[in-house]
Amino acid sequence: MPRLAAALRGLAAAAAALITVAAVPPGAAAVPVPHRPAPSSQSSQSSQSSQSSQSANEPKAPSEFVALRDVDPTVIQEMRYVTPHDFMGVPVTGYRAPMCLLTRDAARALHRAQRSFLRRGYSLKVYDCYRPQRAVDHFVAWAKDLGDQRMKAEFYPRVDKSTLFRDGYIAEKSGHSRGSTLDLTLVRLPALPTRPYVPGEPLSSCYGPKAARFPDNSLDMGTGFDCFDTLAHTLDPRIKGEQRANRLLLKEGMERAGFVNYDKEWWHYTFTPETFPDTYFDFPVARRSLVRH
Repeated sequence: MPRLAAALRGLAAAAAALITVAAVPPGAAAVPVPHRPAPSSQSSQSSQSSQSSQSANEPKAPSEFVALRDVDPTVIQEMRYVTPHDFMGVPVTGYRAPMCLLTRDAARALHRAQRSFLRRGYSLKVYDCYRPQRAVDHFVAWAKDLGDQRMKAEFYPRVDKSTLFRDGYIAEKSGHSRGSTLDLTLVRLPALPTRPYVPGEPLSSCYGPKAARFPDNSLDMGTGFDCFDTLAHTLDPRIKGEQRANRLLLKEGMERAGFVNYDKEWWHYTFTPETFPDTYFDFPVARRSLVRH
């Protein structure tokens, strides 16, 4: 019996060798299969450590910056640049979370404005707040790429992309990066939901009739947010009736709280005096950018 078992083992080894040789093309040398160890928990921890190290190396916000939601959770936040529904058609560099960051002074002033609007049956809705310099750099790079026109039909249908710098729609610095500037609108309460944008969907002009524009639960301001068109100038004489009244309602309420409007964008306001009038920050829009107290 021992001899029979040994013979069987020999036959099995020979068969295995024949199968291995048959699997190798004629004339080719057999290549040993390297051993591939499964990823260890140590390598996984190393990857996580590397990511944590990168986060630790990111610039942080000064202690004067806060999350708006911590100051006033009633302000509606529809943060556009963390989504592909913007004039570039892609999420913007530096936006890690859909949240509004502001200097504490600006956030408290916005809270005062919000309380006033709530008493009248409206709520503020912010589209953008603090904007890191890397996001501004992304805008500049996009503006120089004249071949990328994917969102033209909605955001700048009557503007030649080559003139965006000349006309002041894109610049290498933005007041948003100083932390006291924000883009916003008004919503009548109770607020209806706004459907999400679907990348690739047919685009509608930002200055067309409200029913034809991309749906927004805000009051009709005559154009959509980020509309690169002179109709977006706050007091453009072509904007009349209810649309003009809505712009003035927003403007007067924000001015009472200490904000100043940029006259070429009905949605753009800066709290004054600015906490950082001469400093442009580059920390990411994320909760972890804030200093914990």
